[in-house]
Amino acid sequence: MTQYGFYFDATRCTGCKTCEAACRDYHDLPLDLSYRHVYELEGGSWTQADDGTWTTDSYTYYTSFACSHCDNPACVQVCPTGAMHKGDNGLVSVDAHRCIGCGYCELACPYGNPHVDRDKGHSVKCDGCASRTAEGKQPVCVEACSLRALEFGPVDQLPQGDGRAAVAPLPDPGVTTPNFYIRKCAQAQPCGSTSCAVANAAEVK
Repeated sequence: MTQYGFYFDATRCTGCKTCEAACRDYHDLPLDLSYRHVYELEGGSWTQADDGTWTTDSYTYYTSFACSHCDNPACVQVCPTGAMHKGDNGLVSVDAHRCIGCGYCELACPYGNPHVDRDKGHSVKCDGCASRTAEGKQPVCVEACSLRALEFGPVDQLPQGDGRAAVAPLPDPGVTTPNFYIRKCAQAQPCGSTSCAVANAAEVK
C-alpha cells in the first residue's frame, strides 16, 4: 500500500493562514470549522537589568496542521461501523453512508481532527482532498501555500525534515504514528512543552 502524507517546513511558514482559508472555501465549510489549522505558538519573557533596560527572549512560530492519516489512527480503531477507514493510498476518510455520528472518532483522535457534523448526521474530516489526489492534483491547502511550506505525496518521496512532527502543541507522534513530517524552525518547542502557549486558541478549538 502506498502511504500518502504531508510535509511542513516551519522555517518558511509566516502564519498567513491561506492554507486554512483555501481548505474551508474548497470544502464549503462554515467559519467555525476547518480541516486544517494554523497554530500560533508564543513564549519567552522579559528581564530588567540593574540599569533599567529590558531584554527579551520572546519568540513566535507557526504549525500548519491537518489530519496526518496516521499509521495507527485512533479514529479508525474506535469506529463501531467501519465508516472511518484507511484507503489503499493510506488516507483516512469517512464513509458517510455507514457513519452513525456517534462521535467516538472525535473523542479518540489526539489531534482533534474528525468532527461530527450534526446537520449532516455524520463525521467529517480532511481526506487529503482525495478526489483531487485521484486526478493527480495536490490538496488545495498545498496548492494555496504561496511560500511552499506544505508538500503532499507518498511519504517515501517526501522530505523527511526533522522526522515525524514532534513539536508543541502536537502530541507525541508515538501515539498514532502520524504521516506528517516537519522541518522545525529554530524557535520550535518539543511536544508537551509548557514554555509556550497557543496564542490563537479560539481559532483552533
